[in-house]
Amino acid sequence: MSKSVAVVILNWNGLALLKEFLPEVVKYSEAATIYVADNASTDSSVSFIEVHYPEIRIILNKVNGGYAKGYNEALEGLTEDIFILLNSDVKVTPNWISPIKRIFEKDETVAAVQPKILDYKKPTHFEYAGAAGGFIDKFGYPYCRGRLFESLEKDEGQYNNETEIFWASGACFAVSSTAFNKVGKLDEDYFSHQEEIDICWRFHNYGYKVLYTPNSVVFHVGGATLNIMNPKKTFFNFRNSLFNLVKNVSSSSVFFVLIARMILDGIAAIKFLVELKFSHFIAVFQAHMSFYRYLNKMLKKRRNLPKKGNYYSKITVVCSHYLLGKKKYSDL
Repeated sequence: MSKSVAVVILNWNGLALLKEFLPEVVKYSEAATIYVADNASTDSSVSFIEVHYPEIRIILNKVNGGYAKGYNEALEGLTEDIFILLNSDVKVTPNWISPIKRIFEKDETVAAVQPKILDYKKPTHFEYAGAAGGFIDKFGYPYCRGRLFESLEKDEGQYNNETEIFWASGACFAVSSTAFNKVGKLDEDYFSHQEEIDICWRFHNYGYKVLYTPNSVVFHVGGATLNIMNPKKTFFNFRNSLFNLVKNVSSSSVFFVLIARMILDGIAAIKFLVELKFSHFIAVFQAHMSFYRYLNKMLKKRRNLPKKGNYYSKITVVCSHYLLGKKKYSDL
C-alpha cells in the first residue's frame, strides 16, 4: 500500500539556509508534501517562503520551543503516513525519498529510517550527526558507523548495506506517524540534542525497528544551529544522555550504568579543564545539576514505558577510542 509523505523542515531565523537548500528540496521531493514549521522567527524567513515557494505549506509555532517542541507542535495536525524531519541545513539528492518510503511500505514494524549522511563541506566523508546509522555503547555514549566521536571516516562504500541500527539522526529523521504518536512523540524536556536517540530507544522498547539505508543520500552542513564545540551543545548532550539512561535502561542495569556514566562524565570534565576549555567544564557541571532537578520527572516517564531494555552494544566506546586509539566503527 502506497504511503503518503510529509517533509517537515523546522526553521528558526534560517533565511540564509532556506535560500541555499530549499530549491533542491522542492526539486527532488515530488513524492511528498513539503512543510516549513517556523519556530517564531524574527527574520524574513516566512515572507521569503510565501513569495518564492507558494507551494510550501507554512506552520507557525508561537514560540521557539527547540527541536522537540517545535516538531511536536508542527506534526500535531498532519495526516501523512510518514514524516521526514529534515534539518534546514541539509542538501537532498535525486531520488532521496523513494528508498525511505519503500522500507516503510514493506515492513510495518519499522518506526524510523535514516539515509546515508555525508558532510556538505567535505562530501567524500561521513557527517558527524548520524553518518551511516547510530548506536549506543554500554554507558550511553552515542557513536555511528562512520563516526567515533570526532573521527570521521571517508565514504568508500564500506557501509552500503541496508541494516538495522539503534538510532536515526535528527538531521534527516524519517518516522512512521503511527509509531511516533504511539510512543509519546519527542520529549520536550530535552529542548535540543539526543531526543532522537530517546525516541528510537522507546521505539525499541515498544518492539519497533530502526533502519539505515544507503540508497538515500543527503549532505548535512552540521553546526548551523549549535557548533559542535559550543558549550550549550556540551550541556545538552551530557544532560540529555543521562535522561536517556534513566528513562530507558532496564531495571537490572540502570543503577550501575548511571554511576559508571557519572564517573566517566567527571573524567571528561577534568579533560576539558586540563585543555583550558573552562566553559565546557562548567557546562558538564551544569548538565549534572539540571539532570538532578529533572530526575523525578524522568523517573515518572520511565514508569510509563511498557518495558525497558538493554539494546545497547557491550562496547565501551570511550575506552576503545581514547585509550586504545580506535578511529573506525569497523575497528570496534
